[in-house]
Amino acid sequence: MNNRFLSGITAGAIIGATAGMLIVPQLDRGTRRRLKRTSRNMMGMAGNMMGNMRGIMR
Repeated sequence: MNNRFLSGITAGAIIGATAGMLIVPQLDRGTRRRLKRTSRNMMGMAGNMMGNMRGIMR
C-alpha cells in the first residue's frame, strides 16, 4: 500500500461521514459526537498505519 492509497481511504471515510451527516441532519447530539470521535480515531489509525508501512518499506 502506498501513501496515496491510504490517503484516499481516509479521505473517502471522512467524505462519507460528512455526506451522511448532511443527508440526515436531524441526528441527535450524541450521535454527532460519536461520529466525530470515530472519525478522529480513524484518522489516528490511518496515520499509524502509514507510519508503520513507511518503516517496513525502508
